[in-house]
Amino acid sequence: MLGSGWELVDEYTRPAGPPSCGLMSSQVQAGAQTNPAHRTEVSTPRTEAHAMQLGLIGLGKMGHNMRERLRRAGHEVIGYDRNPEVSDVSSVSDLVRSLSAPRAVWVMVPAGAATQQTVRELSEVLSPGDIVIDGGNSYFKDDAVNAELLAAQGIGYLDCGVSGGIWGLNNGYGLMVGGEAEHVDQLMPIFDALRPEGPRDEGFVHAGNVGAGHYAKMVHNGIEYGLMHAYAEGWELLEAKDLVTDVHGCFKAWTRGTVVRSWLLDLLVKAVEEIPHLEGVDEFTPDSGEGRWTLMEAIDHSVPMPVLSAALFARFASRQENSPTMQAVSALRGQFGGHAVAMIDDGFAPSPDHVPDHVAPQ
Repeated sequence: MLGSGWELVDEYTRPAGPPSCGLMSSQVQAGAQTNPAHRTEVSTPRTEAHAMQLGLIGLGKMGHNMRERLRRAGHEVIGYDRNPEVSDVSSVSDLVRSLSAPRAVWVMVPAGAATQQTVRELSEVLSPGDIVIDGGNSYFKDDAVNAELLAAQGIGYLDCGVSGGIWGLNNGYGLMVGGEAEHVDQLMPIFDALRPEGPRDEGFVHAGNVGAGHYAKMVHNGIEYGLMHAYAEGWELLEAKDLVTDVHGCFKAWTRGTVVRSWLLDLLVKAVEEIPHLEGVDEFTPDSGEGRWTLMEAIDHSVPMPVLSAALFARFASRQENSPTMQAVSALRGQFGGHAVAMIDDGFAPSPDHVPDHVAPQ
């Protein structure tokens, strides 16, 4: 039988899973040198850890795969989702009743109101000694509020930043956890099952007290914004000049041996393979909020972050059919320099090769 609560019973062996995107299986062998950007390790499956029981609320793209990965590792996972087609139980109350005390419930729902409501509901049905883990992209300042609410009922709280997206099922998830060490230790078999194979400290960190996990994930996503935008700008420049006839090949060649190799670069190569020249892709780019929060923190602490700010503002610009800022710039040029002001109704569309006279080579 599977264990319940913190009771540790049957041993399990985690599946090795495939190597990270961009690595050939022949490279992932004992003694082989692998790409440091991916650091896929060959490790002996762990057999000392034991199966646990976990409640999981939210079975979307991430939650559904996390449930599967945990089950593959031998853990008992009881999931609840508003979609009855994927849910194991019919309500949060049923979920709690299905778990043996002391319970652990992982919340994987959208940040903000949905998470706060779920935590409030759990505070009313869980018991002292239970633990709640918020694994969504919550604002780190919300963690203190959640922890205080649950602590009043004797319930522990951990915040966990989770990175890995849809690839996490097979590759594992990068985990950044905030909260008391005692609670982290109790849930370590769960964290070990979710994180990538290899040394624990290369896929998991107990980042600090409550809020530290989500803070670390927030900064992680801010960095991600800048990296994505740098790759995107390079792609646009290569596409803009006829001299380079194999832009996709250039990016693919960078995936090994160069200083700009990364998993994000691998994913861009994959995207361009699926949609050559990215033709027809809508430029509209939303943001989850973490880029904004990171920039707000940078301002509060006087940390210059021009790369993140440029990347974030570029996303804002992508949502404007006709940028009001550039409308004002065009109008001002008309006022002080007598330059022609093109009107939308005129159908004016300068060619991509058009270079204004005042910056053209002499």
